[in-house]
Amino acid sequence: MNINKKAEGSTLYISLEGRLDTTTAPQLEAEINQSIGGVTLLEMDFEKLEYLSSAGLRVLLSAQKTMNKQGKMVIRHVNETIMEVFEVTGFIDILTIE
Repeated sequence: MNINKKAEGSTLYISLEGRLDTTTAPQLEAEINQSIGGVTLLEMDFEKLEYLSSAGLRVLLSAQKTMNKQGKMVIRHVNETIMEVFEVTGFIDILTIE
């Protein structure tokens, strides 16, 4: 999985490419934890994300909980496959998806 991140002021943009699974979730978690201080908007782009496992969902939930305290998290460009995972797991009610 490729993680591209860009910070602009208090906004952090992260775009994911590939698979967010048991192998790659710790990498994303480390990137978010290292970069999230002082961020009021975390914007994630899932346009090139192909697969999302429960390990990936756990990282997203953790990021959402942190951002609830300090700002907002938005997920954009979610494909049909990933959207189905969000719907089946109930994450569609937890996350802000645009």
